[in-house]
Amino acid sequence: MIELHTYMLAVGIGNLTFALLMGAYMRGTTPTPGLRIWMWARMAFGATQLLAYTRPQTGMAWLAVLESAGWTAGIALEVVAYATFFGYPQVRRYLGPIAALGLLLACAAPMAGVTHPQLIAIMSTVMGTGSFLIGAILLHPQLPGATSLQRLIGVNDVVCGGALALWGCVAITGIVPPDWLRSFAYIAGYMLLIVNGFGFILMSKERDDVRMERLATTDDLTGLLNRRAFFQRADAARMLALRLRQPIALLMLDIDHFKQINDRFGHATGDEALLKFSTTCSESLREHDILGRMGGEEFALALPGTDQAGALQTAERLRRAVMETRLLTCGNRYTMTVSIGLVVIDPEEDLPSALARADQALYEAKHAGRNRVETGTSARRRA
Repeated sequence: MIELHTYMLAVGIGNLTFALLMGAYMRGTTPTPGLRIWMWARMAFGATQLLAYTRPQTGMAWLAVLESAGWTAGIALEVVAYATFFGYPQVRRYLGPIAALGLLLACAAPMAGVTHPQLIAIMSTVMGTGSFLIGAILLHPQLPGATSLQRLIGVNDVVCGGALALWGCVAITGIVPPDWLRSFAYIAGYMLLIVNGFGFILMSKERDDVRMERLATTDDLTGLLNRRAFFQRADAARMLALRLRQPIALLMLDIDHFKQINDRFGHATGDEALLKFSTTCSESLREHDILGRMGGEEFALALPGTDQAGALQTAERLRRAVMETRLLTCGNRYTMTVSIGLVVIDPEEDLPSALARADQALYEAKHAGRNRVETGTSARRRA
């Protein structure tokens, strides 16, 4: 059976190793919020655990206060890392006073005659309880956007945190824990070290991947699909409609006199017009409709399962909704309008050809006076 003294050395080296791994990882990527704090938490735990390994051999009683402060700092940093990563900045407001009180009690404990094994047991109880609560949060069914990785870490935290807290509670009372409980607690400590250490790095990478995918597929200003992503989604919808023998309509939309908006009111108003337009359209569409920004003031819209009559109704609804939109940066002195070209994609037609027909219909709407909807000719008729 491994003794507590040697166990502190092993987990201390493990925590410092994880801190170095995180530092190397952050050098090659943009750190996810909380990852840098998590690294310092691992550093604090590792240094404190090495101190817990060496202190009994030094005979320096004052090092007990430093060790207590290290445990408290590590726990506080870990809580801040989780709160920052999951977007709960308000936790810091309450953590300051709690951490200060914990630091005061931890530093006073050695002076009150608390033995070294009892101090380890107290901190193990606190760490185990904290891990258990964090695991319960990760497993909460209403946690927004929880991934399978987060759920796995949550299970580990609940089981291992609970075991560590149980061992600590028994050890605090002065009762010698049974061998099976001590073994379980040591294994739980290792599991918390390994799973939480790698888990936090993997959660950060997972979030980075989502962010990069969003940047690759989303227009920065409006939040809509960019041109490349629109083509992918719309073509997939076209293929599905073809297999299901359902119609799919395609619309090209262009904000009228957009250059005049920029020239007359400035680019801030131009950006507001694009944002208001995209928001107005999104609010008027179904969840499975596909809206993207093709560039500048030009947008494309795919309406799966919609025939020409339904697409005309949708286009008119969008046109009227845009006219009711007001631009705050120009003092509501401008009525924004949109021209729309509409086609229904033929079964044998590819997406670029349909977009070309919709673009031609949009040109006709502009030429006919703007603020109107024009329906393109059938691909078969043109052929």
